[in-house]
Amino acid sequence: MISTILASVGFAVALSYLGLVFPRLMQEWKLHAHRSGLPPGPKAIKSGISKPWIWFRELNQQYGDVVYLQMGPTPTIVLGSAQAAWDLLEKRGAKFSSRPRFIVGGELLSGGMRGLMAPYAPFWRRWRKLLHSGFMQRQSETYRPIQSLESKVLMHDLVQSPARFRTHLERYAASVIVVVTYGRRVEDVETDIVVRRNAESMDRLTQVNIPGKYAVERYPALKYIPSIFAPWKAEVLRQKQKDIQLYTELMDEVRERRAKGTLPECFAKHCLDEQAKLGIPDLEVAYAAGSPFGAGVETSSGSIASFLLACVRFGPRFIPQAQAELDRVVGRDRLPTFEDLPLMPYVKAVASETLRWRPIAVLGGTPHASTADDVYKGMFIPKGSTIIAPLWSIHLNESDFPEPHEFRPERFTEPRQYPGTFGHSAFGWGRRICPGMHLGSASVELNIARILWGFDVAPAKDASGKDVDVDIFAFSDGFNSSPLPFECSITPRSQQHVRVVEREYQDALKSLKTYTAVANRVT
Repeated sequence: MISTILASVGFAVALSYLGLVFPRLMQEWKLHAHRSGLPPGPKAIKSGISKPWIWFRELNQQYGDVVYLQMGPTPTIVLGSAQAAWDLLEKRGAKFSSRPRFIVGGELLSGGMRGLMAPYAPFWRRWRKLLHSGFMQRQSETYRPIQSLESKVLMHDLVQSPARFRTHLERYAASVIVVVTYGRRVEDVETDIVVRRNAESMDRLTQVNIPGKYAVERYPALKYIPSIFAPWKAEVLRQKQKDIQLYTELMDEVRERRAKGTLPECFAKHCLDEQAKLGIPDLEVAYAAGSPFGAGVETSSGSIASFLLACVRFGPRFIPQAQAELDRVVGRDRLPTFEDLPLMPYVKAVASETLRWRPIAVLGGTPHASTADDVYKGMFIPKGSTIIAPLWSIHLNESDFPEPHEFRPERFTEPRQYPGTFGHSAFGWGRRICPGMHLGSASVELNIARILWGFDVAPAKDASGKDVDVDIFAFSDGFNSSPLPFECSITPRSQQHVRVVEREYQDALKSLKTYTAVANRVT
């Protein structure tokens, strides 16, 4: 009997092994058969590097706009131009809209619950439907009053303590996202427990999603090593439990407030309203509601910080022209509004150049995966390839953006050829384009307009009165990359501007009371 059981177990193990190995052997045979038709690329692969986007750009400069890497068993394609990314990820979206397997970030950390990393399948379509209905352009415009009110608080904070501008930007971005998502404000980003726990979660997620960082992504069998022998795995699983607790507690709070009739319109309420219709379990709803909360804080605050960095280094080239446009359209007796933005093409160009010059999603967002063989310009791209479109390569491509490290808003006011409607690729492509792009771009544009309207931004001064230099390449590691701490001078343009900011701030506080006094179940 025992021998029979052991034989059965051995047979099952053998079948499982063949199920893993046979497809890989077929893939290797296919790659060998098409070896001469694969895109060019290096023979040696770098792994464990902190800023892989720098290496990817070097590869694109050396080998061209389509580069082939063999990262373990997975073919990887690195795209280096907007046109190549558009042709594959947008025009051929039916083949290039899935995701590669994310063992650390998608399976171990997220339990398959994060739509951002989900393959093209029913789960992803449910997630995308929720996100799209909650953040499509028309719906995003309903969030503009919140963005405007929190922006007025930001302007007041910059008047009161300009040296703490990074904290103020983070509070603004966090509060907008948390109000839009859960209907509750963030008054102090440094003490708000929800923001702190979310920051911990996102830091872990962005750190584990760096291509090539973990050997388990190349050799999946390592996933099954017991946590006691794999400290990296134990840390990830601990974070997973923290994430589940955070998202479920937030949704419990939303349900409680909805039952009491004190819940404002917000994305989490929309998710609950759609839950039964779409047949979504509670944990999936909790993760879906947390999607914009997780992704939106660093991208918005980091983009505005990049704008301030550009002001310090390149301000005299563009600030006077932008302020002249603001003074002509808006005047000095009120803050700029969303309605003013279409009348200010140069200010909007400053915002577009900010997103182009130093994209926060420096790797181009989460990589895509191909679901069928394809041939692009004579180059064979095999099924199952990971497709990376790093914005550090695409936005710094000299053929589209000459002298790419220079900050030149004129790029977006002069006629030029570029695929898509934005003139840049900051929000991704095709079916995987960022669902929060309308909300994010609105925050960046409005706050850039208001900061330029109300303040002069210049280099900080040292003890001897000399300008403090800034490093325009000093950015963080991780899946997202934001400016490292830097100094700058932010001073009101006049006392008239200060009076307007103070008046608007006091009015904003009255309107924001609805989102301030809420039950707090999250600990």
